[in-house]
Amino acid sequence: MVEVASPPRFGLPSFGAQILIAMVLGLALGLAARAIGDDGNWLSVSLATIGSLFVQLLKAIVPPLVFTAIVASIANLAALESAGRLVYRTLLWFAITAAIAVAIGLAIGLILEPGRHAGVAATAAEAPTTIGGWTDFLKGIVPANFLGIEAATRIGDDGRPVSTIGFNVLQIVILSIVIGVAALKSGEQGAAFLSFVQSASAIVRRILGWLIRLVPIATVGLFGTAIAQYGWSALAQLGWFAGAVYLGLGLVMLVVYPILLRLNGISPTRFFAAAWPAIQLGFVSRSSIGTLPMTEQVTTEGLKVPRAYAAFAMPLAATTKMDGCAAVYPAIAALFIAQFYGLPLDPSDYLLIMLVSVLGSAATAGVTGATVMLTLTLSTLGLPLEGVGLLLAIDPILDMGRTATNVTGQALVAAIVARREGILPADAPILIRPMAGSAALAQTR
Repeated sequence: MVEVASPPRFGLPSFGAQILIAMVLGLALGLAARAIGDDGNWLSVSLATIGSLFVQLLKAIVPPLVFTAIVASIANLAALESAGRLVYRTLLWFAITAAIAVAIGLAIGLILEPGRHAGVAATAAEAPTTIGGWTDFLKGIVPANFLGIEAATRIGDDGRPVSTIGFNVLQIVILSIVIGVAALKSGEQGAAFLSFVQSASAIVRRILGWLIRLVPIATVGLFGTAIAQYGWSALAQLGWFAGAVYLGLGLVMLVVYPILLRLNGISPTRFFAAAWPAIQLGFVSRSSIGTLPMTEQVTTEGLKVPRAYAAFAMPLAATTKMDGCAAVYPAIAALFIAQFYGLPLDPSDYLLIMLVSVLGSAATAGVTGATVMLTLTLSTLGLPLEGVGLLLAIDPILDMGRTATNVTGQALVAAIVARREGILPADAPILIRPMAGSAALAQTR
């Protein structure tokens, strides 16, 4: 197994240092691409190609990784006496952290009032093409086919329809759990299948290790593309809103998460150091699903969360645990739109926003995305959906921070639950040493 945080051979810098160097190089190349001026210049195209190819490779390995990991871990998870409690505690911590995050978003939206400081014209309003709905949860968990394959059609840059094939990861999670349980219940007849899947899982993880070694190179392309292409000029009009969103994300990541970690006997510094590769990849890739292989890798190798639990928790978290996209952002954005249009909200509306944010991630799990989550919030409150169009110009800029927050929260919940359930090894490097021998904390359930 490839250790994410271990220094590479040949005297190269550590993995984390390589990523930092790659981000600096990506920043320089992105600025150079913008200086050239033509959106389709050779440098912009090269950076976009490098980044998109890597994300494409990661997404390609997600289905076999999720399937083999969950099926292979079913037997191990079932052997744990606390299996049911692990599932319950995971979902409970999803809700707890989401509630805190949306409360912060609401507070910032009410204090800063970004909708009253917007320089964008109302003519920029445009109804979104994709709208979230509460029935999407059922559509998301019921598999459409055996492989969880989804076909979609979108309009390309040239105005022509483009057909794409993708995978609904939540459906793959459901299928994997059902197949794993069925194989376990089949006794000796299912043992051969489980043995095959365990071997397949080892192969997939070996391939994943190779891909992870490419992360520094991919970072140059992904971060360079973000600098070169995304609408930085729009920040002049929506800078107050963007600042409010990043302030909310920063408070969640750098204040709330460290407090929760320390209260559970986990060192925030060591946690972020171990989770950094996944956080960074989430920031530059803007995809929780694309980052899933890395998130699971750092959770098991860096945070030392048992693989039997992480293999279940991480795919579920990548589709339903989104403190950035489904809590902080929709809360601030909903208040922005209400303030922009001069529509009053009362305390019951704020409570409704909290309810939608806590439950909405599950409701939009089949079609995850900040825009989908925002439209669900707006439609529930009766606010104009056209307001979404006001924010689209800077959405890629915000999406980087939102995804990094999502990924951090996903790893955080797994670490906290493992710690509270007593399945995190006593010698795990992320534990606060003075508290490691505390019998009271170790026995917290």
